[in-house]
Amino acid sequence: MKFYIVDAFTQTVFGGNPAGVVVLPEGAEFPDDETMRKTAAELRYSETAFVRRLNEKEFNIRYFTPAAEVDLCGHATIGSFVALAKAGEVKAGESYINHTLAGTIGIDVGEGSVLMDMAVPQYINEIAADGGRKELYEIMGLSHEGQGEARGAYLIPEMISTGLPDIMMPVKDEGELAKITPDFPALAKLSERYEVVGVHAFTVNTGDGAVHCRNFAPLYDIDEEAATGTSNGALTYYLYRKGLVVPGRENAFIQGEAMGRPSRIDSRLSEDGENVKIQVGGSGVILAEGEINI
Repeated sequence: MKFYIVDAFTQTVFGGNPAGVVVLPEGAEFPDDETMRKTAAELRYSETAFVRRLNEKEFNIRYFTPAAEVDLCGHATIGSFVALAKAGEVKAGESYINHTLAGTIGIDVGEGSVLMDMAVPQYINEIAADGGRKELYEIMGLSHEGQGEARGAYLIPEMISTGLPDIMMPVKDEGELAKITPDFPALAKLSERYEVVGVHAFTVNTGDGAVHCRNFAPLYDIDEEAATGTSNGALTYYLYRKGLVVPGRENAFIQGEAMGRPSRIDSRLSEDGENVKIQVGGSGVILAEGEINI
């Protein structure tokens, strides 16, 4: 099996979010689940994508962390199609279908970038004011007071999904974002209780017009992640519901700065009657490639 290490959501090596990508030989079935999990653990990245081609336009991708399978991973999807483009398996200007445990996802391959459809966005619930918000911010190492001020709106933590559920946690500025120091065991327990992957902390009060964010998912052995496509898809929907995202415009999310791996994730939201479609994408760079002998 061919493998790649791809830095997704960046145009430079050692930026963005690295993912493993394993491309199965033509006609091959997926290895057993434990073999894929062990392969992901051996590659040591937050997620590894296993790519199986179904036909000329369709692929089936499964995603494993070192601990378990997850339904979808944005940066590993971007990395997969960057790798497939490098191998000549997909072409710029063409659209493809990716079948995942989170549903069927459209992929648009561009010149040097990939744009992926998110699953249908879902508002799940808010974090309750009666102790829930205080608990959340304290676990993240912050006070909950004054964190929701944002461009004339008042933001509260909510659970949103565009394929994977996360807690969207607003903070008032980049200084507060940088101060986050989670209690990781407590955060893992909180994530399990709320049935979410983790916490996506963000601020819209920035000097460059982009949304700056940090992502934490210790329940899945990911203390912090440098770029998270699904979470920023969910954040796009969250901000749209608050009137801070305009349909048809490109939105920029900056992540990974605290890890020394700055990333840029782009999103676009469109409306079709009562339906909302969100796409997330960016660039990617291949760091390494080789063969896996299993």
